[in-house]
Amino acid sequence: MKKFVCCFALTLCQFLAPQLAAAEKVLHLFNWNDYIADDTVAGFEAACQCKLVQDYYSSTEEMMAKLLAGGGDYDVVIPTQNAVEALIKQGFLMPLDKSKLSNIGNMASGFLNKAYDPDNIYSLPYAFTTTLLGYNETKLNELGLKADDWALIFDPAVLSKIKGKVTVMDDSEELLAAAMLYLGYSINDTDEKHLKEAQQVIIKAKPYWAAFNSSSYIKELTVGNIWVAHGYSSDMFQARADAMDAGRAFSVNFALPKQGAVLALDNMVIPKKARNPELALQFINFMMEPKNAAELTNVIGTGNPNAAATEYILPEIKSISAIFPDAELQAKLDTLAARTAKQRRFQGRLWTEIKVR
Repeated sequence: MKKFVCCFALTLCQFLAPQLAAAEKVLHLFNWNDYIADDTVAGFEAACQCKLVQDYYSSTEEMMAKLLAGGGDYDVVIPTQNAVEALIKQGFLMPLDKSKLSNIGNMASGFLNKAYDPDNIYSLPYAFTTTLLGYNETKLNELGLKADDWALIFDPAVLSKIKGKVTVMDDSEELLAAAMLYLGYSINDTDEKHLKEAQQVIIKAKPYWAAFNSSSYIKELTVGNIWVAHGYSSDMFQARADAMDAGRAFSVNFALPKQGAVLALDNMVIPKKARNPELALQFINFMMEPKNAAELTNVIGTGNPNAAATEYILPEIKSISAIFPDAELQAKLDTLAARTAKQRRFQGRLWTEIKVR
């Protein structure tokens, strides 16, 4: 009997050992809301025999505040380019071991070696989005309003027709950038006089808005609670698909304003405090495989910095100019640069005044 019990125990251990090992192997990912396909997560877990656990954020400020306050020993974070620059300056990131990133050659050269991280020592591109206007196409057509203009969320004369049906991002960088574009300034203009002008544009428009919202505007737009939302192109892509799938009596669409817009290039980085940096490198390499990169675009609706993924992206998505802008539209897009400590403090004061008014 003892011999049988010992043999049974040994067999059980041999059976359970790989499962226990996999259970202990976890990748902790800090990511934007709705920014990776479920099938991609399942594919990575199967390929690496691990578990992927995500925490989410809805703004750069939220992400930076948590990271720099010491919250969460994440293995991979997906920050936008200006946040990458700030994290590098803070000494927060681990250099990437490119000898373990065999798929790096799939990336489009135009998205590599950027000023915020020369030679991509700390970061590699994940996806890009534009910040634009999503809208209830049916309602705006009825009202005779055009969606390709920042006036839709800033001009009181326009807003009076859609009062209480508009949300803007609860993100100082994004909202001030939109107001600066509406005024004809660059999103990276640091002139305090111009920034105060943008603040006043926001304050005058604020009474017409339903809310500052960076997290649930997809749902609100999809169900028809709001008619205009300031947000990311990938979110608006999802809202449009959700409205169609639900058979709504209205259609959702999205457009780049004619004055220009913010282009956000999101990146994969590994914090120095990562619990499992080797698994983090496997995740980055996995996401640079062409089919996995294409899945991000096909399901989430992101722009794609992976040149080898192009052949796997659905033609109907490649034709959407707000996701894949042509040369003329690209000339009107710009990325947010990292601000100095003094500039952040000034912008913080402007934002506080906006929120309390």
